[in-house]
Amino acid sequence: MNLNQAKIAVIGLGYVGLPLAVEFGKKRPVVGFDINPARIVELQSGQDGTLEVSVEELKTASQLSYSCAPEDLQSCEVFIVTVPTPVDKANRPDMTPLIKASETVGKVMPRNAVVIYESTVYPGATEEVCVPVLERMSGMKFNVDFFCGYSPERINPGDKEHRLPTIKKVTSGSTPEIADGVDALYGQIIMAGTHKASSIKVAEAAKVIENTQRDLNIALMNELSLIFHRLEIDTLEVLEAAGTKWNFLPFRPGLVGGHCIGVDPYYLTHKAQEVGYHPEVILAGRRINDNMASHVADETVKLMLRKNLPVLGSKILVLGLTFKENCPDVRNTKVVDIVSNLQRYNAHVDIYDPWIHLDDAKHEYGLTCLSEPPPLGTYAAIVLAVGHREFVAMGESGIKALGVSDVVLFDVKGILKNGAADARL
Repeated sequence: MNLNQAKIAVIGLGYVGLPLAVEFGKKRPVVGFDINPARIVELQSGQDGTLEVSVEELKTASQLSYSCAPEDLQSCEVFIVTVPTPVDKANRPDMTPLIKASETVGKVMPRNAVVIYESTVYPGATEEVCVPVLERMSGMKFNVDFFCGYSPERINPGDKEHRLPTIKKVTSGSTPEIADGVDALYGQIIMAGTHKASSIKVAEAAKVIENTQRDLNIALMNELSLIFHRLEIDTLEVLEAAGTKWNFLPFRPGLVGGHCIGVDPYYLTHKAQEVGYHPEVILAGRRINDNMASHVADETVKLMLRKNLPVLGSKILVLGLTFKENCPDVRNTKVVDIVSNLQRYNAHVDIYDPWIHLDDAKHEYGLTCLSEPPPLGTYAAIVLAVGHREFVAMGESGIKALGVSDVVLFDVKGILKNGAADARL
């Protein structure tokens, strides 16, 4: 199937969908669709609040239009779905955004349409969950009247070096001909090349284990950090020494949040349990990583007590709220868990993050963050939770100046030199 002339719709204009729509919009007509009218207005004004695409890059996509009206999708023949796939409070896959997006596409897609999913799912989800929705809404038959593909996203928010065109893309299709067509379609914009998987299930599985592997490697580093803390050894010094061996992998301990690494393993474990296998290693890694925020909070309080600093009613500053440095994304950030654990000690916790949209913190977590830099000489403890460049530039003296004379400083990210902080992971 030749998709070279087909009009494309990108469903979901977040960190994944917008860069994709922009790249295709440089070469062919594209409709960028999102259910959030404010997002559409923002993009039509030439701005991207996620900071993934610059004003200049948006201007280069001369054939890209934006809409939140489903009827504007009726002229499209290829639909690329890039909506979030979160988990619920019990860490079970929440397929609601994917199902809703499939319903929208199913209502408007023409005969011979190709629907490509990029959202991270468990192996089999496209054909078991999405395809029945498309059939029900369209009245058409899969692989007869319409077709599907899967090409997992590999966007790294905030990374200006590894961009969509420079990251190799895995592709797949529901028939061999569709697989060829989907592969050629992405080949138009992916300069790094493509890898055509033998089936949609293989492509789905490849994506979900990418982040599962990283999650487990970080979990190992976190467990080592917990062990070395009890042995009174600096973990980062140990890793630096071990890293002199050529094949030692350079992972570091830290909080594991965001919408990928901290979420995707639960999709794989859900499917594994559904087919009768209980995944012990993956879930053990998840437990370790999810408990690191509690460890940071508890150790901060212990350090305060050792310095005879009162905890009850004290002022504690958390620097950074996003799930990673130099990025405004607060989704599934584990810094929130540090805050909530500190608040359980009846401490007054201030949060300052120059990268976030204050409304996002309020909407997602009910948190009111400082809108201005924190005052000097105020805090009994400071948790440096995110390594934003602004905090790196402040250095040890600038950060400690925000606290009292004997301030406790916990450097979660290890961005300060050894000995500058009272503790680090």
